[in-house]
Order: sequence, then structure tokens, then C-alpha cells
Amino acid sequence: MAATTMDIVKLSIPITTNAYDAEISDLIDAAVLDLQTVGISNAGNHETDPLLRRAVVTYVRMHFGAPANYDRLLASYEAQKGQLQMSSDYGGADDGV
Repeated sequence: MAATTMDIVKLSIPITTNAYDAEISDLIDAAVLDLQTVGISNAGNHETDPLLRRAVVTYVRMHFGAPANYDRLLASYEAQKGQLQMSSDYGGADDGV
């Protein structure tokens, strides 16, 4: 069985309990909405698209708890989001392809 975005997020935090699943699910939804608000139309495909999944995981890690590396995670997320925005494959600008 393939790992879900929830599974990968929980490994990256790391958390083994299901006690925070509702909060994590809300953060996953917020990440998708954040990507969609900047024009990444297929952000909901994070379960099957590794680039979208990585952006969602980074967003959740950045917003879950109070990570010591918040600034690094923010910079990483913003870079990932920017790259997706620039790609016509993700509903962004025409990249000349």
C-alpha cells in the first residue's frame, strides 16, 4: 500500500500517535488552499504528485507546533511554491514549453 500524505507528514514531524490527525488534516487542507490561492490549480493532487506532496509536507511541518527551524521551512516552502507557480504544468505561467 502506498504511503499517504498523512503518513509522510507524520514521519516528517515525527509523530506515531493518531491524536493529532485532525490538526494535521486541517493543515494539509490549508496547504492545498494556500497553493490554490496562488494559482496552482491541481494542488489537490498531492496524494499522487511528489512535487505537490513535498510542498504540502513542508507547509505542515512549518505550521505544526513551534519548530525551531521555522525560518528555514518557510524559505523552503516559499521556494517550492514559487517553482510550482512558474510551471505551466501546475497552472502557473507559461514556461516556454
